[in-house]
Amino acid sequence: MSLLSDLNEVLTPLGIPIETGLFSGVPPDEYLVFIPLTDIFEVHADNRPGFEVQEVRISLFSKGNYQQRKRQITTALLNGDFTVTERRYIGHEDDTGYHHYAIDVAKNFRLEE
Repeated sequence: MSLLSDLNEVLTPLGIPIETGLFSGVPPDEYLVFIPLTDIFEVHADNRPGFEVQEVRISLFSKGNYQQRKRQITTALLNGDFTVTERRYIGHEDDTGYHHYAIDVAKNFRLEE
């Protein structure tokens, strides 16, 4: 029950290198970084949550045109039953030459009794 492992499973077939937190080593021209955002008990009754909502920011870094990759990632996420909560162009990093685009996703996980 981990959003990070589910994201890896869905996005690895796209062929983009993926890391969590920070890209280690020399980064390629295009890569993804997963940044965990929250783990919350948003909906519950009787003081006993039944679900945990996990949220992760997917940061796409690309030295080329990021538009096609953005669409591929979004389609894969929606087909994988993830909730896309926000998509945003962060900006161009002049010092590295990367475009930075963020996609925030969430998924509900049933808690075990």
